[in-house]
Amino acid sequence: MAKLKLNPEPTFKAKVLVPVPGAAPAPVEFTFKYRTRSELREYVQSLADLPENADEVQTFKAFVAGWDLDDPFTDENIARLLDAYPGAGSELSNTYLRESFGARRGN
Repeated sequence: MAKLKLNPEPTFKAKVLVPVPGAAPAPVEFTFKYRTRSELREYVQSLADLPENADEVQTFKAFVAGWDLDDPFTDENIARLLDAYPGAGSELSNTYLRESFGARRGN
């Protein structure tokens, strides 16, 4: 059994089921940025304050540090992912928050 660390790692990984229009969701492992409870609260509040025309790539990079795809983790490829798979952004955000708050339990 893993021991709890009082100084967590700066990133963590989680599989995200990226919605693929007309097909089954594609599981992709993403590396997310760890935040403490107070940092997470501040981050969530900052999302509520985002203007409608906020830069999607920069918003994405605020919580995602990498991915397990053949394509490199670049601004251009992030924009391609978000454009090609319209549901990806919300699924990533939901997974990040669920994992950050420890909602995953059991297996």
